[in-house]
Amino acid sequence: MELPPPPQKEIVYNKLLPYSERLEDEAARFLAQIKGNLARAVQLQELWPGGLFWTRKLSTYIRLYGRKFSKEDHVLFIKLLYELVTIPKLEISMMQGFARLLINLLKKKELLSRDDLELPWRPLCEMLERILYSKTEHLGLNWFPNSVESVLKTLVKSCRPYFPEDATAEMLDEWRPLMCPFDVTMQKAITYFELFLPTTLPPELHHKGFKLNKELCSPWPRIPVGYIFQVKSSVLYLYALLYTSHDQHLVNLFARLATDNIGYIDWDPYVPKIFTRILRSLNLPVGSNQVVVPRFLTNAYDVGHAVMWITAMMGGPSKLVQKHLSGLFNSIASFYHPSNNGRWLNKLMKLLQRLPSSVVRRLHRERYKKPTWLTPVPDSHKLTDQDITDFVECIIQPVLLAMFSKTGSLEAAQALQNLALMRPELVIPPVLEKTYPALETLTEPHQLTATLSCVIGVARSLVSGGKWFPEGPTHMLPLLMRALPGVDPNDFSKCMVERELCSATAEFEDFVLQFIDRCFGLIESSTLEQTREETETEKMTHLESLVELGLSSTFSTVLTQCSKDIFKVALEKVFNFAVSNIFETRVAGRMVADMCRAAVKCRPEESLKLFVPHCCNVITHLTVNDDVLHDEELDKELLWNLQLLSEDWGKPGDLWNLDIQWHVPSSEEINFAFYLLDTFLQPELTKLEHYATGKLEMSRDDVQQCLAIVHNCLIGSGNILPPLKGERVAHLVPSLVSLEETKLYTGVEYDLSRENYRETIARVTRKLLRYILDNSEDDTKSLFLIIKIIIDVLQFQGSHKHEFDSRWKSFNLVKKSMENRGALYCLLGNHSGVCLANLHDWDCIAQTWPAIVSSGLSQAMSLEKPSIVRLFDDLAEKIHRQYETIGLDFAVPEKCIEVAVMLQRSEHPSLNFAPLSSEEIQLGVQRQKEKNAEALRNYENLVNMLLDCVEQRNLPWKFEHISIGFLSLLLRDDRILPVRAIRFFVQCLNHDAIVVRKVAISAVAGVLKQLKRAHKKVPICPYEISGNPKPSSIQAGDRLDNQWLHYDSQSLPKTKEAWESCCFVEKTHWGYYTWPQTMTVYAPVEQQPKLGRRRDELTEAEQIIYDHFSDPKFVEQLIKFLSLEDRKGKDKFNPRRFCLFKGLFRNFDDAFLPVLQPHLERLVSDSHESTQRCVAEIIAGLIRGSKHWTFEKESRDPRKLHWLFELLLESPLSGEGGSFVDACRLYVLQGGLAQQEWRVPELLHRLLKYLEPKLTQVYKNVRERIGSVLTYIFMIDVSLPNTAATKSPRVHEFTTRILENLKPLMEADEEIQNHVMEENGVGEQDERTQGIKLLKTILKWLMASAGRSFSTAVTEQLQLLPLFFKIAPVENDNSYDELKRDAKMCLSLMSQGLLYPQQVPLVLQVLKQTARSNSWHARYTILTYLQTMVFYNLFIFLNNEEAVNDIRWLVIKLLEDEQLEVREMAATTLSGLLQCNFLTMDGPMQTHFEQLCKMRLPKKRKRDLGSVVDTIPSGDLVKRHAGVLGLSACILSSPYDVPTWMPQLLMDLSAHLNDPQPIESISSCLRGRGFVSVFLYLIIPMSRSDFNEHLWPSLNADVTRSDVISSQNVSHAAEALGNGIPSKKEKVTLNLTSDLHVPHSVEITMLWGRALVGVTPRRH
Repeated sequence: MELPPPPQKEIVYNKLLPYSERLEDEAARFLAQIKGNLARAVQLQELWPGGLFWTRKLSTYIRLYGRKFSKEDHVLFIKLLYELVTIPKLEISMMQGFARLLINLLKKKELLSRDDLELPWRPLCEMLERILYSKTEHLGLNWFPNSVESVLKTLVKSCRPYFPEDATAEMLDEWRPLMCPFDVTMQKAITYFELFLPTTLPPELHHKGFKLNKELCSPWPRIPVGYIFQVKSSVLYLYALLYTSHDQHLVNLFARLATDNIGYIDWDPYVPKIFTRILRSLNLPVGSNQVVVPRFLTNAYDVGHAVMWITAMMGGPSKLVQKHLSGLFNSIASFYHPSNNGRWLNKLMKLLQRLPSSVVRRLHRERYKKPTWLTPVPDSHKLTDQDITDFVECIIQPVLLAMFSKTGSLEAAQALQNLALMRPELVIPPVLEKTYPALETLTEPHQLTATLSCVIGVARSLVSGGKWFPEGPTHMLPLLMRALPGVDPNDFSKCMVERELCSATAEFEDFVLQFIDRCFGLIESSTLEQTREETETEKMTHLESLVELGLSSTFSTVLTQCSKDIFKVALEKVFNFAVSNIFETRVAGRMVADMCRAAVKCRPEESLKLFVPHCCNVITHLTVNDDVLHDEELDKELLWNLQLLSEDWGKPGDLWNLDIQWHVPSSEEINFAFYLLDTFLQPELTKLEHYATGKLEMSRDDVQQCLAIVHNCLIGSGNILPPLKGERVAHLVPSLVSLEETKLYTGVEYDLSRENYRETIARVTRKLLRYILDNSEDDTKSLFLIIKIIIDVLQFQGSHKHEFDSRWKSFNLVKKSMENRGALYCLLGNHSGVCLANLHDWDCIAQTWPAIVSSGLSQAMSLEKPSIVRLFDDLAEKIHRQYETIGLDFAVPEKCIEVAVMLQRSEHPSLNFAPLSSEEIQLGVQRQKEKNAEALRNYENLVNMLLDCVEQRNLPWKFEHISIGFLSLLLRDDRILPVRAIRFFVQCLNHDAIVVRKVAISAVAGVLKQLKRAHKKVPICPYEISGNPKPSSIQAGDRLDNQWLHYDSQSLPKTKEAWESCCFVEKTHWGYYTWPQTMTVYAPVEQQPKLGRRRDELTEAEQIIYDHFSDPKFVEQLIKFLSLEDRKGKDKFNPRRFCLFKGLFRNFDDAFLPVLQPHLERLVSDSHESTQRCVAEIIAGLIRGSKHWTFEKESRDPRKLHWLFELLLESPLSGEGGSFVDACRLYVLQGGLAQQEWRVPELLHRLLKYLEPKLTQVYKNVRERIGSVLTYIFMIDVSLPNTAATKSPRVHEFTTRILENLKPLMEADEEIQNHVMEENGVGEQDERTQGIKLLKTILKWLMASAGRSFSTAVTEQLQLLPLFFKIAPVENDNSYDELKRDAKMCLSLMSQGLLYPQQVPLVLQVLKQTARSNSWHARYTILTYLQTMVFYNLFIFLNNEEAVNDIRWLVIKLLEDEQLEVREMAATTLSGLLQCNFLTMDGPMQTHFEQLCKMRLPKKRKRDLGSVVDTIPSGDLVKRHAGVLGLSACILSSPYDVPTWMPQLLMDLSAHLNDPQPIESISSCLRGRGFVSVFLYLIIPMSRSDFNEHLWPSLNADVTRSDVISSQNVSHAAEALGNGIPSKKEKVTLNLTSDLHVPHSVEITMLWGRALVGVTPRRH
């Protein structure tokens, strides 16, 4: 006998079940049923209910048994689901169900290789195009759920590894024509590339992926990223786009590519650029005058993908990535300090959290994961131990700083957990150094909870010890003993941390007893009497329930790990505590009961012997008297003992040794259970039955008590009661496939000889329900109990789903409670279920929707009650929110049926299903046709019923609006709305209610889309039209083969013959990068649908629209409504109204122009905003709707609209109407030209030529508009790889001309002031005045370009910097004139621009040139510019050693500037460059500053009273000040630590505290930053080399020892620092924790010198 093939992956835990031997046959039967019935349903074309029913059963099968089917079945299931999910007209809800199952089947990639499975990519692409880029959704013709996008994208990601090997080439051919960076289609192309491109091809197929052309790859031993996708040009182009607005999707794509092909791509040439972009995307606040560009905020990278990319590039021979990663964290480390906060912090914390996790995943992949068909990492690029060490060392300091972040310690704890897994010896010691002092300091709970959270993270690595950190386990007992005070009823979050800590170790026997006492104290303070007022609820708060959970799980862990002797002592303490106290049963009682339950679970025999006899004796004693039955409040002692006895006394399993010993109930135990049921349940059922038949009178309380007992009995015995049996309801759901539920064995053999209490309960409950509804229908409590009983009678088999879900989420709740300490806990939002009125079934909504509307006619309806009004509003809103377009007709494709046949023929398990006969198949086809016809009838009936309702004269207005809203949902793109509904919506265009008019406008626009006639298209060859052959290589931009698309005023189609012979291309992106494989354009006019039709040539639906819009009165009223102001001051162009008129002019060409024209002329002459908005909507619709008009009617090709462009270009800045009209004309022209993108170079040149003489405009609004227009003119001038030079205007040529005109300003030495009045002067003006006017416009252009252009500043623009440096003000003052404000803004924006490496020397040359300027403002401003520019291009500069040296020279040179403000800004800049590790504090720098500090001060000269004071300082004083500033900058560059060189610098500075101004002012640096460091450094009698070796460890001990600190040393320190005589004794406390991270405060008495901190004691 042939053995069945092995299962793909089954759930191994099933083998541990006591009935595991029965599961094999059960799974085989279940799988055979699924295969047979699913295959049958598909062949019979019955996707509903049969197909959906059995696909859901397949989902259930996978949850129950895993992937317990053969590889052959696995592949067939996937192929069948793939064919089902890609059925063209499939209903969205059904598609999503199939898609989720398919995603689940594809989840385990390792189970199926590319040899096992291949899936085509085009059906998925077509489905995404149809749904995500729907052309009808915005018109209300399709309604998709919000979840559909994520489901589809996840589906593509799951299918992507199995795309064919030629898919990359096919995708590039398909989407290259979309790659025009000026068009919205570019985003679509990049999205498709990111989503679809396969990156998991094995190495032998790389030549069909990113190594397609061998001749391109041969020069490189490892393939550069430039050749990732098939052809060099495509990827260089894509990679260059990483520096434009499309970068987010490209980062995701490159991250995935890098992860899937580690070691096969050489990233090194791109590493500086990549890290620069990542640093820029963090949007960190840098520099003194930064203004954040909006573009940088919107295009920030997703941290997860950036982390993926970094992790994948790590390793390999070069170590370049690690070098840059260290540089990245060095540059941003100070931002992690707890004192810093901002919206950028969340992203920084995510980076810390995810990067170590990503590295751990990569290590697991390389070292521990089983090999699969996926490409392995080459040995040469696997992470070595040294790589790991370097990584941990570079990130550990930021993580330690982030422990105390204002956003919480969760991210830092998770980072430490992963870092400790890799290098515990580097991670755990610094965490412990912070934890021990925090445990000693009980007054800082934030510090304690933060450090303990981090200890929890590293606990596993700490306890496990191992070769890396063998001393780890020795720290656990000291930690636990010091943690005991943290079991604090006043700080629950700290308790929860303690709970986690206790759970993490197994060596704490001596700690147990103290811990139990702490728990008792916590419980006593949690009683209701302690925590509640009388009026408050007695339920547990969310906080208390979490503490209960933490307490029970911790106590259980503690007792489980104890020795037997310790357990006995602990049990005795718990027992004595429980029996000697009486607790309320809601809060504290539950906590004690949980502790008792934990003891019983750990050791049942010893524990039960103590608890059960005691509780039983107390309960028996207290219930001897029958009076207890009638007490309203039971005795507290009785309740308490009942609670103790009711706890779950189950037997535990050993978690680490899954040798589970199941207890199968014996027949005696089952008999006893039924005896209890007979005793307690039967009497209650009898009473209820007598009450329901009128034989017994019962109060409502008694009825509810009986029902509660019945319900609890049912819950307790649900797993031994057999399910209900009954006759199957015939024809409930007509189906040609079996819909029988599968019976699963759960380990219970039902005793069918006994009375089935389910049937008895169901019978009694039915009677009771009828009786209550007839006699006391307001008894809602009883009704709710009956509902619960009915639900559990039908469905309950031993456990509720919500109980499982709550247990599953309990860990996540505890973990979540650590995140925010101000508001610890947040509830999940309610998940709104599907509304019954929105079921995807025509039968259902055809009844519910009319019923909702017609209820408005009911006599019982009262709209005066707010609750009823709100109910209907909520219902209507929910229907609109959840509605999805329901399918009308579809058929199952032949390919789908073929796969179903293969599934039915497959073996293992063999199927007992005979092949379908042709008659059965024909019956299935006929059934499907009938279903489609019935769905169509239901659809039309529903429309008519809603119209019947809305036409009722006495229908309230609210229900009329609801009905119209329902009707609007019924528009579709595959079926024209019934004529009656079209007439209704057209008439509603002039409805009195604005709400109805808005719905009608959208509906009629949708109807016009339905009525749109198809226009024929014909293929063309663009190369033949251009007269040029197809080029051998791909080149983007203006080429010979696409010039025929350019606007050419010499060859415009101005005659009918020229018009009809011209080949118009409507898609503005086609041809820029390349042409489509098959290019089609609209056929000639004679092959298109007829224009100018008479009324009798129209369809009935079209006639309705024609009649209304030909009626002058109807149109007049419509225009009146449309020109009304919607909201005061907030009138905006409405796309829906535009679509309405576009549809009218598209479908009926110019038929309605005679009626509309007088209104248009009137509206145009009206200056009111609402009328102008109305006429703009109509004219825009006219222009767009005239797309297919003939030459006589004059019609998106710029050549079609030549008359419009020529009109707009005539004289946009005529001055007629003032500056507002000029700005508006330019705005219209800008919008028109921007739409044409690259195809109108002639018009752009003409416009630029017109504007250049007008750049000296004085009106601000016109200048701003010109600046925006210039941005669009030069937008086409991009420098991307493999892009031909543009024929449009070029930035560098324009800027060269501008520089020539600005020479008078650039060569002038005096300060430039804005003295130009706001008027356009007549006559000649001097060059300087003209230059200032020009400059103001140029500034507007550069500012507009910063957020919109596709590339960074060009070389010529950078030559404007000296002029901007000279103008920009130094102070932050909004009262400055426009010129200065704009110059400052422009500099800030330019400083944040991305520099190309070749631009770096030019920028530095400009900066060095400006540093020699006579204007100190200019010298000052280059420093503020430098701060931001360097940080935002950090790795570009660091990759250029000469540039780093130039910047160092420049800053140090400006430290010696004659102007005080420049020197101080140079010091600030130097400090920042040191802090971000751009520069390093080395010996030569220290020596240089020390030498400057030694410059002799000029002798003080006595001045006569009337003499003029010399304000220019001497050169020596400037140099001495420069040296002091340099040392101060070095000190300030390390605000959060004390480097080894700092004490010496502080000593150097101490000599200058009595220097004259401005040197004396640096004392604030010494006072604020370094006093503690230098003080300790000087007062301890040891050599400087011993300072770091011996001081830091000694501070953990008693640092107040007399041998360490002596009064002699204190005095010596004061004199050394102050150079003066100590003047006063003061008692001073130094908190060393804040500055040196040591645990104790040092209290000393010292001689305080006046000059010690540069101020007198009185001021201090």
